[in-house]
Amino acid sequence: MEVYRTIAAIRAALQPLRTTGKKIGFVPTMGYLHEGHLSLVDIAKAHSDVVVMSIFVNPTQFGPNEDLERYPRDFARDEHLACERGTDFIFYPEVAEMYPEPFFTYVVTEKLSKVLCGVSRPTHFRGVTTVVAKLFNIIQPDVAVFGRKDAQQAIIIQQMVRDLNFPVKIILGPIVREPDGLAMSSRNVYLTPEERSQAPLIFQTLQEARQAVERGERNVATIRNLIETGIKRLPLARIDYIEIVDGENLQRVDEIHPGTFAAVAVYLGKTRLIDNQVLM
Repeated sequence: MEVYRTIAAIRAALQPLRTTGKKIGFVPTMGYLHEGHLSLVDIAKAHSDVVVMSIFVNPTQFGPNEDLERYPRDFARDEHLACERGTDFIFYPEVAEMYPEPFFTYVVTEKLSKVLCGVSRPTHFRGVTTVVAKLFNIIQPDVAVFGRKDAQQAIIIQQMVRDLNFPVKIILGPIVREPDGLAMSSRNVYLTPEERSQAPLIFQTLQEARQAVERGERNVATIRNLIETGIKRLPLARIDYIEIVDGENLQRVDEIHPGTFAAVAVYLGKTRLIDNQVLM
């Protein structure tokens, strides 16, 4: 496995592979890798000849007073895990390499970025789409793999690729969970033991909502209330949002139909956790 710190170096390394017809798979990450990230490497390997992982804590997707400075970082650990899983290249740039001064240009996906997480984090997705667009231009992958845990992000990236004609196929990997159901996230390390013990009940509540739909419930308010009641059982929980939305356009639905999913964001202490569940 090879590690490159500059745009020029990673481009030079990939160009010979591209000219010989090798298919390039890409897994963008912010590092502090867990099994969720590594499962995306497995998917990329199945759809390409070489796999590139980026590790970059992107400052433009963090708002004021968010956790940019304390976001967990351990490159030596990440390098070992990525290599062990079969990653061929890591792109590990400095902030100044990705955002040279002065920097004025951003990519914005309208409408989709203003709902769900975009309400409480209004500049977040502008940062996500900008850095992903830059990474697509730098790596020029044939395939890029994203996880379904960040469902809104995945839908926004798919829309950006369609709108801007990026020649890259987007593949979504399933949510990877801890044995007790908690969706894997780099931020889980922030949880205190008490918060961690309560966190799996978020997914349990989403499962209960899906089971209600399977039994025939179609009323959105009923399902939302079921989720809200379940999460409020957690003494340390503070709800950011609970939404029942269409799986293509992220808009609220009047009645649950195929493709509808429930999305939640919940604070346990200072840690913000997101999760989602397809309902039908």
